[in-house]
Amino acid sequence: MATDATTYQWVKDGALGAGKMRYGADYNPEQWPREVWAEDVRLMREAGVNIVSLGIFSWALLEPREGEWDFDWLDDIIDLLHENGIDVDLATATASPPAWLTTKHPEVLPVTADGTILSPGGRQHWRPTSPIFREYALRLVRQLATRYADHPALVAWHIGNELGCHNLYDFSDDAARAFRIWLQEHYTSLDALNDVWGTAFWSQHYSEWDEILPPRVAAAQRNPGQQLDFQRFSSDAQRDHLRAEAAVLAELTPGVPRTTNFMVAQNIRDIDYPSWTGDVDFVSNDHYLRPGPRGRDDLSFWANLTGNIAEGRPWLLMEHATSAVNWREINPPKRPGELMRDALTHVAHGADGVCYFQWRQSRAGGERYHSGMVPHAGADSRVFRDVVALGAELQAIAPMTGAHREKARVAIAFDYISWWVSGRDSHPTELLRYDEEALSWYFALLDLGIRADVVPVDASFDDYDVVIAPMLHVVTDDLRGRLEQIVADGRHLITTYFSGTVDEYDRVWLGGYPGALRELVGLTVEEFVPLLAPEKLASGASATNWSERIIRLGDDVEVLDTYASGDLAGEPAVTRRRVGAGSATYVSADLGVEGVTGVLRSLSDIDALRGDERTAGGKLEIITRAGDGIRYEFFANRTDEVVTLTPTGARFGTDAGAPGATIEIQPREVVIVAEPAA
Repeated sequence: MATDATTYQWVKDGALGAGKMRYGADYNPEQWPREVWAEDVRLMREAGVNIVSLGIFSWALLEPREGEWDFDWLDDIIDLLHENGIDVDLATATASPPAWLTTKHPEVLPVTADGTILSPGGRQHWRPTSPIFREYALRLVRQLATRYADHPALVAWHIGNELGCHNLYDFSDDAARAFRIWLQEHYTSLDALNDVWGTAFWSQHYSEWDEILPPRVAAAQRNPGQQLDFQRFSSDAQRDHLRAEAAVLAELTPGVPRTTNFMVAQNIRDIDYPSWTGDVDFVSNDHYLRPGPRGRDDLSFWANLTGNIAEGRPWLLMEHATSAVNWREINPPKRPGELMRDALTHVAHGADGVCYFQWRQSRAGGERYHSGMVPHAGADSRVFRDVVALGAELQAIAPMTGAHREKARVAIAFDYISWWVSGRDSHPTELLRYDEEALSWYFALLDLGIRADVVPVDASFDDYDVVIAPMLHVVTDDLRGRLEQIVADGRHLITTYFSGTVDEYDRVWLGGYPGALRELVGLTVEEFVPLLAPEKLASGASATNWSERIIRLGDDVEVLDTYASGDLAGEPAVTRRRVGAGSATYVSADLGVEGVTGVLRSLSDIDALRGDERTAGGKLEIITRAGDGIRYEFFANRTDEVVTLTPTGARFGTDAGAPGATIEIQPREVVIVAEPAA
């Protein structure tokens, strides 16, 4: 990742100068007649908008025919925005190729696992490994960078859009050739690959590199090692395209920071985003509220992870929704207060910019029912009034830009590779959900008023008193050593069922489960016991999808809970091994939020697992940012009740108050309190 100075240019530079919280949207003026543009910039100024992402899906208008360029409309809108104090995050416009390109070169279209060639008419209809597509895309990037390199409105480059959202897995011949090259670079020899993939099974041994194909539809289960490497390769192929576009931009506009919008969210699991951070100058993320009673907490989890993927640096919320989306089965609008709450929760977790898809709700096209900052109803609407109110709030809290999110004492280790592998076919059950297990622990911590960081598994654990590693299915030798060090240092590890089971190649650690972690937790599991129906534990908790038969316990292992029903009745379910002042706790069953809340309560002798009384029994989430000698505490109301708080600091923002004044935090409200850092 770039230096802090380069990283932060997207906030510091531009028409508004330093110290401004960024606020804006994807702006698609090409969808509207020019007479609408003047109204757009007038409303943007009213709302406090100071940045827009421009040109994301405009390739077909910028190059209407091969080699014919039309930048006049883009020149005009960039100039108009700049005249009105609005800066531009300019897209490379390569997200979707124009019809003339796919007509002339249908070989750029992706191919599914069953051999179906995907047609144009949607978006991202291109192969990440297509040399033809790469050539055309980089030519467009070069044209844009040359033309706008010195435009004063340009504060950042937006590479592609949601890379891999629709074209991550391509099984074409282009992909097959690139996959073989990737494998040769990783394994050097076929002997090494055959060993890692276990190709002696089912006579899958390879004698030549050209015999290897992507894991296309086959007569039976595909090789697990092949599937995992193809997932890694596919993530890397998208990253390689990101790097190719970034290289052109770095050559022609070296002082302009570059980003692409990640999708750190529950519905996107197949890109290893922590590995991409070195390829962008600042992290951007797209997140959409998950419907349901835990939606706010889900948003907090992924914003938390995004902040830690960004390694504590300020990041940009590139997309979220003012109200309803259009792509779920049921798309409810946001409730009163949720627009402000959701935006400020992202800010609490380190975002120094809040942007939406999109500025003006589309009249036509596939996302015409996706909400915008200016809805179909126009400016005289609750949504736009909320948009204006948020703009005022972001302006009022702008002095906190650059403040870093303070670390918690508890960490949840999040591993994309374990997410991929644990959900694969041919496992003891297909009902396990890695993401749901991780979320259960986060939700339980919130309910108990305990602040936690969600950190990539490769991040340092050194600053945390407690590390929770839910369903850490894939464990390398290096990771095992890092987890052992936590306990050896007198700190505490909590891990769960189906953890430590396989190595980085999806090969089972032998000797009994939990494999690589067996010695650390001090027990041996002989068999996995997936459940057809829930079973009870002695504590009253319910095991739903999973349990395990523990056959061997070390002398230093304490049993915290046992199974109370079923074939495992009376056998250990939750254990704790103490090592000096440290400990390793193992949870062998899928217990859900209520069950893991009970586990955390049973570990109340650990100081870091005692809740903050100011959360009013978990009704509030507390998140802290600090910078320039000031701490900013965000108190987010997780409930539909009014919660009373008497902080030592002063309320900060548009409703600023005096230090020590009692505050009534309304349902779904976020209140910020500022005070000098100790």
